[in-house]
Amino acid sequence: MNAFGSIKANARPFYQRHNRHELLAALHRMHLIRRFEEGAEEAYMRGLIHGTMHLSIGQEASAVGATMALRRSDYITSTHRGHGHCIGKGADPKLMFAEFFGKEEGYCRGRGGSMHIADVSTGNLGANGIVGGGLPIAVGAALAIRKQKRDNVALCFFGDGASNEGAFHEALNMASLWKLPVIFVCENNKYGMSVSTERSMAVANVADRASGYNMPGVIVDGNSVADVEEAAAHAVERARLGEGPSLIECKTYRTRGHSRSDRNRYRSKEEIEAWKAQDPLPRFEAELMAYGIADEPAIAAVRKSAEAEIADAIEFARQGTDPSPEYLGRDVHSPEAA
Repeated sequence: MNAFGSIKANARPFYQRHNRHELLAALHRMHLIRRFEEGAEEAYMRGLIHGTMHLSIGQEASAVGATMALRRSDYITSTHRGHGHCIGKGADPKLMFAEFFGKEEGYCRGRGGSMHIADVSTGNLGANGIVGGGLPIAVGAALAIRKQKRDNVALCFFGDGASNEGAFHEALNMASLWKLPVIFVCENNKYGMSVSTERSMAVANVADRASGYNMPGVIVDGNSVADVEEAAAHAVERARLGEGPSLIECKTYRTRGHSRSDRNRYRSKEEIEAWKAQDPLPRFEAELMAYGIADEPAIAAVRKSAEAEIADAIEFARQGTDPSPEYLGRDVHSPEAA
């Protein structure tokens, strides 16, 4: 791997380092993410969910590939487009949908909704509605790890738009100065809302900015689970050894709009269809079959299992407990209240 260039990982080492159970579990998580978001979209259209949401359909490989390299005790910070990261780190779709539906059984008791799901039990420090908001949180978590003399790491997901925020540069600078165990994972889906990276960045790649902070910066095919996991595993190993942070740029694409109100007027149908042809799910399935890890019936069983789990999760959420007005002030803290 060229520390400040791009990486095209050989898929074979990835398939040698992970057994059949782990690989099929990764495929299952990818299908869970896809069906979770499709289910959320369907529920919104039926009026069961209110407010907006930001879907990551097409980006499943970066979420699963990056989290495969982590332990349960490692941390992640996420984004407003964070459903995939949450599931990749081991969240229960039932509790996620309960959060979507505003139910007490949700991860944040229905108060957080789509953009603020957190699951501390699996190391997920939370999604964030502020662009770039997870970057300084990840650095703070990594500093806590260092102070407590643990060998955990913090992995921060963010988008290409966040790389133009001041918090991005401050976070990378501090993490590098102190050699903190943090991995910065940029999911570059080409657009910050409706503005393309060509119009918003003076450099061709987000990873090019790593050299300014004296850390490795690598570019990977964000639609390849193998490539993402390979880069993440290397960065995690460096971090655990005390060698400091890394920046990974996953070139990927969201096939849905920025949010539910996005009419996609800023990109062509041809562009969207070209990226759909690189869909990470059938691509991973084809690799599993090519390496003799799974056949079509086994893959079909994974799909069916994910679909059933999501159907159960939606029904669980629909039957959940509505919040009571008497708890309006619960979990709201202020100096005056104290």
